[in-house]
Parts: sequence; structure tokens; C-alpha cells
Amino acid sequence: MTDRRQFMLTASALGLASALPGSLLAQEATRIGFVYVSPIGDAGWTFQHDEARKEMEAALGSKVQTKYVENVAEGADAERVIREFAASGHKVVFATSFGYMNYVERVARQFPNVTFLHATGYKSAKNFAPYNARFYEGRYLNGVIAGRMTKSKVLGYVGAFPIPEVLQGINAFTLGARSVNPDIEVRVIWVNSWYDPGKEREAAMTLISQGADVVTQHTDSTAVVQAAEERGVYAFGYHSDMSKYGPKAHLTATTHHWGAFYTRTVQDVVAGTWKPSNIWGGFKDDMVRLAPLNPAVPAAVKAEVGALEAKLKAGTFHPFTGPIVDQAGKERLSAGAVMDDVALGKMDFFVQGVASRLPNTR
Repeated sequence: MTDRRQFMLTASALGLASALPGSLLAQEATRIGFVYVSPIGDAGWTFQHDEARKEMEAALGSKVQTKYVENVAEGADAERVIREFAASGHKVVFATSFGYMNYVERVARQFPNVTFLHATGYKSAKNFAPYNARFYEGRYLNGVIAGRMTKSKVLGYVGAFPIPEVLQGINAFTLGARSVNPDIEVRVIWVNSWYDPGKEREAAMTLISQGADVVTQHTDSTAVVQAAEERGVYAFGYHSDMSKYGPKAHLTATTHHWGAFYTRTVQDVVAGTWKPSNIWGGFKDDMVRLAPLNPAVPAAVKAEVGALEAKLKAGTFHPFTGPIVDQAGKERLSAGAVMDDVALGKMDFFVQGVASRLPNTR
């Protein structure tokens, strides 16, 4: 009888609970989905996004429940994963790679009550918006350090794809280096992948064999830093601090920090105050930072870079300030002018000082 009474009391309580207004019940956790283009690993682009996911979870606690799918190719798989998140009750989906953009746009039209955020793209809608970091700010500072540290005056850069965000980084790196060492040239090798350690390593080794004594990359793995350590040259990590993979080689890294943005975005969605906007944050917004500098960097160079970083944080310096001339000798920005975000987002050229040519150009 005791068990039966307990069952009836429990059933009665459940019935009462179902009749109570939602505000009197514990709110169900908001489900958040993350789509990653590469393995999480312990360094790199996806690692930084996953650290930010954990930061957001820690900040919001039981109010959220997150799930991620890693190593999702930019194609039909991406669309499937994004749609499955939306269809299974996830209220916010963060798609963290440029090549996901058109798939996010398509799924967002089919799920108007889900909020979609897309990293590094440019399209938007009522429930779909892009977000990005001003990677080029850190790249300019890396370039200044490279310009001071190189002896060969040849710098190597491993690129993923020739899209504006990558070109911004290559050009800013070149401008920074040539601001202190005008004779420098930058050589670029494309691997046509965001994450392919084998190709990244091979490209780095080729650049080093061509005389580059400082290398860096806009790819996801640590292979370039490891190659530099092996060959006794300097390197800059990217996305996250990669110093443990090259204690001697790694001078610093441009690192990206998404945690505060993720937390704020989810809070706004839950509160019903979120509106689509184009987020593009840099040093000023604490979305871009430099990793600790290697002791090999001279004190005078550290001070020089620190002063430039302070100006970036204050908004008093922009890496793309004219005159800017492309590698064909054409002026792209007049003296004293600052390149606006529209022009940055459409960048399709190399600046003077880049020795390599863009694919499919004459």
C-alpha cells in the first residue's frame, strides 16, 4: 500500500506541476549547438572555439546545455549537422567556419525560430548573423617582430584559401614587417585546406628551404611551428598559443577569444533581445590578443610592439593606413586614408612586398 500511495502522490504532484505556469517551474536549459571544421585537439582554431564554449557554459551554468560536432567538412555534411541541431531543439547554433555560410543561410530560412551565428562570413538575415575577429591586427604586430628578428629578410606564410580574411592577414603581416625592414619579402604557399598537418608541414619545409627564417600560417594545426622548431627557424602560432610545440621557435601567436561573445549572445537570445548585427572585434574588444613573447625577442622590440598594441586597443592606429600599394605598383589606398570594413571584407590583392602571386591572376 505504501508503494501504491507513493505512486499516486507522485502522479498527483506531476499533474499539479504540469498545470503550473512555466515561470513557477525550473526553466529548461537552452540547448546550444557548435559545428567545428577540424578536430578540437589542444591548439588551433577549433580548440579556441571549444575553450570559449566551455567558458560560456561556466558563466551560464544550468541555464544552458551545449553539444558540438567536430571535423565537419564544408559541404553537404555541414548542412546536415546544422539542420540536425535546429531540428532537435537547439535554440542557438554557432557554425565556426567560413565555408559553412551558405549552408547556414539555407537552414536558417527553414527554422525561423532558431538563432544562427556564423564565424567569418558576411551574410545575415533576421535569425542569422556573422561574427569575426580582426585577425589582421595581431598579424601586423607579428610582422613587426618578424621584421626585427629576420636575418634572411625572407618570411614564409602557409595559407589555407585565398579569401579576404586570409589575404588581410598576409598583407598585414607584410606591412608590419616592412614598416621596420623595407627590404623584406613574404612568400606564400597555399594548401587549400583549413586543417591538413601533412600539407602544412610540407609547405613550411618548402618555405624554409627557400630561405625563410621566420614562418607562420593561416591554417589550424601546429605543423608549421613544429617544422620551424625542427629546422631551427622562428615561427608565429595562430589561433592559440602554440609555444609548447616549438619552445625555441615560437616567438608569439595571434590568439582569438570568443568566450565573452558566446556568453553575451546566448544571454541575449534567452532574454529575447538578440538582433542580427555584424560583430567584428579586435584588441579593443579583447577578441584578439598576443600570446606571451618568447624571451628571444629583444626588450626594445617588446616595447615597440607593446606601444603598437596599446594604440590598437585605444583605436588610434589601424594596420591598413595609406599609402598602400599592391604588388603590381598600383595605389590601393592614398596616404593617410584608413581602409574601411567594406574594402577589408572584399580584399583581393597582395600588397607590395609579397613575392608570390594570387591563384588565377595574371
